[in-house]
Amino acid sequence: MRRWTGAWPVTDQAVAATGSRRFFGRQRELKALRADIERTGLDTLTGRKAPRARVLLVAGRPGSGRTALAEELAAEVADRYPDGIFRARLTEPGGVPVPTARAAQELLAALGVAEPPGAAEDELAELVRGAFAGRRAVLILDDAVDAEQADPLIPDEPETLVIGVAGGPLTGIPDVRPCTLGGLDPKSAIELLTSFTGSVRVTVDPQAAETLVEECGGLPAAVVLAGGWLSTHTKSSVADLAKRLREPSGDPLTRAFLLAHDGLPATAARILRFLALAPLGRADAHTASALAGCSVSAAATTLADFEALGLVSAGEDGQYEVRAHLVPLLRA
Repeated sequence: MRRWTGAWPVTDQAVAATGSRRFFGRQRELKALRADIERTGLDTLTGRKAPRARVLLVAGRPGSGRTALAEELAAEVADRYPDGIFRARLTEPGGVPVPTARAAQELLAALGVAEPPGAAEDELAELVRGAFAGRRAVLILDDAVDAEQADPLIPDEPETLVIGVAGGPLTGIPDVRPCTLGGLDPKSAIELLTSFTGSVRVTVDPQAAETLVEECGGLPAAVVLAGGWLSTHTKSSVADLAKRLREPSGDPLTRAFLLAHDGLPATAARILRFLALAPLGRADAHTASALAGCSVSAAATTLADFEALGLVSAGEDGQYEVRAHLVPLLRA
């Protein structure tokens, strides 16, 4: 699935691809979220038909895998929502909130609805809500800042499912119970690590693997960076990396990122830094080569390496984006 700023319909191919990417654990959370879809809401309990879409909320700190969980849930229930999956990104890569008016404009474009010239924010949001009328669809509101930003975009259609992704509760949106994420359980974290390293390096020293994922705090983003580092340092053991992660100060994600970043060649580090500053926070190989002053082929190879290391995500259109939870670390 693409993860760029803006709004777009998610293609069938992207939904199918979700099941093949690295996603481990969170079965308890997925079960709870699926049950929440069926849960009787307050409106039904009072004898009234629900006037709005069912809203689920995945809450967690950056790097906790909150967006990945929302994507996984959307893929699992896609057959029940034949009118499509749509996504609106509500925070810029650098952490700046996207104005509700702009998010509404981008959703209207994704829905194929013409935007009236000079329409005010309230009118645009009303058009979005109306465009979902009669649709059995999923709308992911990714990186929502607060209820005031997200609430105007929630459709007035009970057959639409909204999956909000945020750092905490969206206080003010009724009848929503957040699914709050902590770290992965050790077994799932080790499975995620193994998907990068292969089984041999983990099974030869399982205690070191447990120590490593503990140093990562079970945070999926930190485990991904650790796995990416090991995949490119084939002579280093899991125990070596666990020791290296233990030495610097800082939270698990910062320590894992600094280790990955400090091991990059100068040109690669420059490309990554400029990529975090690129327009809309994304770039293809041609843009990256211009920003960093290197050849297009070198930029293309480096971007592919970044994806393997867990530093960037790749879109279907050849564009790459620094993962949102890493942008503040690159700009620090």
